[in-house]
Amino acid sequence: MGHAQPALFHFRFHAVRFDDQLKDEVSMVHEMGIFYTDIEIASLAAATERRVLRDVMVDTGSEYNWVPADILRELGVEPVRVDRFETADGRILEREIGFALFFAAARSSPAIAVFAQPGDLVLLGAHGLEGMNLRVDLVRRELVPARPVQAAAA
Repeated sequence: MGHAQPALFHFRFHAVRFDDQLKDEVSMVHEMGIFYTDIEIASLAAATERRVLRDVMVDTGSEYNWVPADILRELGVEPVRVDRFETADGRILEREIGFALFFAAARSSPAIAVFAQPGDLVLLGAHGLEGMNLRVDLVRRELVPARPVQAAAA
């Protein structure tokens, strides 16, 4: 993202880890203002073979989407490189990343998927939201279309 904007939600606080119990709600807003939603994920090669991830935190402060590595591997998502990430306490993590299809709020988009390890957070980040042209509507407590996509004029 070429411009700085304040994060609506930050993955460092009140986060759900992928080994925690999942909830049945499609979307919810935590009492602290953290937004959660259900998403689906698939490999680029097999868009119909999807896995549902429930109660995934939406984090506009995170660039990438974090998905349990075992789920990505089961779907056939291949790592393409290793990236480095800095945690809230200053530690540097190295994680594999690949590309997957993300589905949320009746939209879909290919996006970067971080191969999350046990203890890492599971979240839908800014790139995933932007690719689907979605934003968080805290009043309605759901993901909604963000805006018309800008296009070059002829």
